[in-house]
Amino acid sequence: MKTLITGLAVFLILTNANAQTVYVQGGLNLANITTTNSGNTEENKLLPTFNVGFMGRFGLSKVVDLEAGLLFTGKGSKAETFFNGGTDYVKTRFNPLYIELPLNVVVTVPFNKTSASGFFFNAGPYVAVGIAGKSKVDTKFGPLTTSSTEDIKFANDDPFTSEQDDAAYDKLKRFDYGLNIGGGVKMKSVILKANYGFGLAKINSTAGDNNANDKNKYRTLSISVGIPLN
Repeated sequence: MKTLITGLAVFLILTNANAQTVYVQGGLNLANITTTNSGNTEENKLLPTFNVGFMGRFGLSKVVDLEAGLLFTGKGSKAETFFNGGTDYVKTRFNPLYIELPLNVVVTVPFNKTSASGFFFNAGPYVAVGIAGKSKVDTKFGPLTTSSTEDIKFANDDPFTSEQDDAAYDKLKRFDYGLNIGGGVKMKSVILKANYGFGLAKINSTAGDNNANDKNKYRTLSISVGIPLN
């Protein structure tokens, strides 16, 4: 596992070393998990979290380019249930953290014929490795309040086999994958972007068939700012 993560990180670092534009990215994630077989989510389960890392574009042309990166990103969801007119509650937060590697095709519409700045659209796959995270439960019933926090557990799965090693109902799959689609504005000193991560893997380690339906998959809207380093 550690060897694979290290190898992926080294690959992305070497890849971005050859990029024409390298930028540091940071921003807000609005994370959720699908709750129906058709892939719907519930608004009240939207979890604010974050993304931070670096991305690189290769400068293939002013219009069409490739982009790769290495991001530390939060996913998950929350739920809040209130009782007795809103005075009592049960609040849960489920926030796993991943190292994510996106690879996008970027299409830019320049502001004018001579400008390298413009509006852009991006789309492509991602893979992610779960490394940490917390689940938290807060309750209040009358004068009594409780709070508990637990570390999120990941199964020690091998991504190159069909078996889910070390699977259990209280563990997530170590590896996630899916598709990104988004867009934004690229200027000389800043890149503003919005991205939607469409998870394709069921998150529970006991789930064997990811294609059976679209329940229990990540959906993550990211709003980020990038600062070019070169």
